Amino acid sequence: MIYGLIVGVILRYGTPATSGHDKSLSCTQEDRAFSTLLVNVSGKFFEYTLKGEISPGKINSVEQNDMLRKVTFDPEVFFNILLPPIIFHAGYSLKKRHFFRNLGSILAYAFLGTAVSCFIIGNLMYGVVKLMKIVGQLSDKFYYTDCLFFGAIISATDPVTVLAIFNELHADVDLYALLFGESVLNDAVAIVLSSSIVAYQPAGLNTHAFDAAAFFKSVGIFLGIFSGSFTMGAVTGVVTALVTKFTKLHCFPLLETALFFLMSWSTFLLAEACGFTGVVAVLFCGITQAHYTYNNLSVESRSRTKQLFEVLHFLAENFIFSYMGLALFTFQKHVFSPVFIIGAFVAIFLGRAAHIYPLSFFLNLGRRHKIGWNFQHMMMFSGLRGAMAFALAIRDTASYARQMMFTTTLLIVFFTVWIIGGGTTPMLSWLDIRVGVDPDQDPPPNNDSFQVLQGDGPEAAGGNRTKQESAWLFRLWYSFDHNYLKPILTHSGPPLTTTLPAWCGLLARCLTSPQVYDNQEPLREEDSDFILTEGDLTLTYGDSTVTANGSSGSHPASTSLEGGRRTKSSSEEVLERDLGMGDQKVSSRGTRLVFPLEDNA
Repeated sequence: MIYGLIVGVILRYGTPATSGHDKSLSCTQEDRAFSTLLVNVSGKFFEYTLKGEISPGKINSVEQNDMLRKVTFDPEVFFNILLPPIIFHAGYSLKKRHFFRNLGSILAYAFLGTAVSCFIIGNLMYGVVKLMKIVGQLSDKFYYTDCLFFGAIISATDPVTVLAIFNELHADVDLYALLFGESVLNDAVAIVLSSSIVAYQPAGLNTHAFDAAAFFKSVGIFLGIFSGSFTMGAVTGVVTALVTKFTKLHCFPLLETALFFLMSWSTFLLAEACGFTGVVAVLFCGITQAHYTYNNLSVESRSRTKQLFEVLHFLAENFIFSYMGLALFTFQKHVFSPVFIIGAFVAIFLGRAAHIYPLSFFLNLGRRHKIGWNFQHMMMFSGLRGAMAFALAIRDTASYARQMMFTTTLLIVFFTVWIIGGGTTPMLSWLDIRVGVDPDQDPPPNNDSFQVLQGDGPEAAGGNRTKQESAWLFRLWYSFDHNYLKPILTHSGPPLTTTLPAWCGLLARCLTSPQVYDNQEPLREEDSDFILTEGDLTLTYGDSTVTANGSSGSHPASTSLEGGRRTKSSSEEVLERDLGMGDQKVSSRGTRLVFPLEDNA
């Protein structure tokens, strides 16, 4: 940002501006503006493109600085070229273990929270606009739909900034998961929400009045675009997984990496061609690729793809932040309104508060592992705005209202990144939040949660999750994923011949990879820590034992792993963890465990 500011100052004040302006031609017979014009000048045809609308009062002060125009990029460059690698990397590098453990809370913050924030900010800003009109500081039209659009774009928090700050400080893993997961998904929600608001077109002459039919149509557009983008991204990820599984691409790592990149990028193009949102599709494609395709890649391609998208996202992020500093001086249509800017700061503060605290209260009613007040205050404080809000704002600066929104968004991004981002470290200390924590390590156990252990691997700390979460969400999804999706799409998991019905034997043999039968360690992905087995987790209470599926007995504590999995003797390694309830202990052997879906009594 500082680099961009310096370059912007030099270009703005260090390069001479040409004086005067060309002659204006009148086209009074036309009732609309054309995006492209072909002008016949003495028999020669010249093509002109639309730059935007100019108010009559500024027609004689149009700046003719060619240098400033050259450094002004097409807004679609940001949205179509720079944002996809940033968002894909967010999904591809997602720490699924902590993300899915807090999935319910993340979805609530991302969907309900973003919608609440959008409408609160939009309504507050509509009041500010009415105030500006009363005091005479509004020189052009500013509709209610414009205020809602501003609420949508400014509700997009920046996952890159949050990731950089909390990953560098190694903040508490659950706080990291809540903030990063919410910010990644709420970017996708903000994109689709802003598109739905733009698509709001009531019937009749007043195109900005409330119309129930148009409102529900916009809601339908939102649901359709989001679900379509999600499906497009997931399907492309599944196709890539199948291609890498059933071909010999792993023998050609460079070709494998190139094909992985091209198929991931094609997700964006396919989604845009089908009328969906490419950035949203890329996000879910990245999550699917990390969960399935990554297991099929060769060792070289795993390293290359991780590094490739990390470099691309780093370069794109730095370019966008540099251009923010540049645009503060080189953008030629800034509309600075002190009342609107101050109102926007107050509105985003209130919108974030209404987003975090009420939702946290309701979520805590169903969570045994509560979201503490210190976490809530930190989430409130860490609502940084960044690349996504900037890209959405600069995408359309044709009208007076959009120009004012862009200028205000730019100042908000500067303030949140510099002031709030810079104050993250002292705020973590003041709120007594753990730092210096390994992101792959779970928080210490507490009395009101089950502790799940894993028996091998260097990271032998298991997932600390509640009974309620393990009871249905994880057990249902990961049982299906481990028994069916993983064997179909990857070289890991149990053979389909043991999980599918007998009449599907031919299909099971065709889809099961030969490596599965020889793979003694079915997980090749370091991030996957929620894979179900058919084993029982045993709790010891003195001489009696209680398994995770509810069976009990008077035998010593042990955990058996069925299905031919290898076990370890207790003399080798038995992980025991005190749950803080007398002599209660948990022990496990073998590989990673979570509670089984079906009873094995």
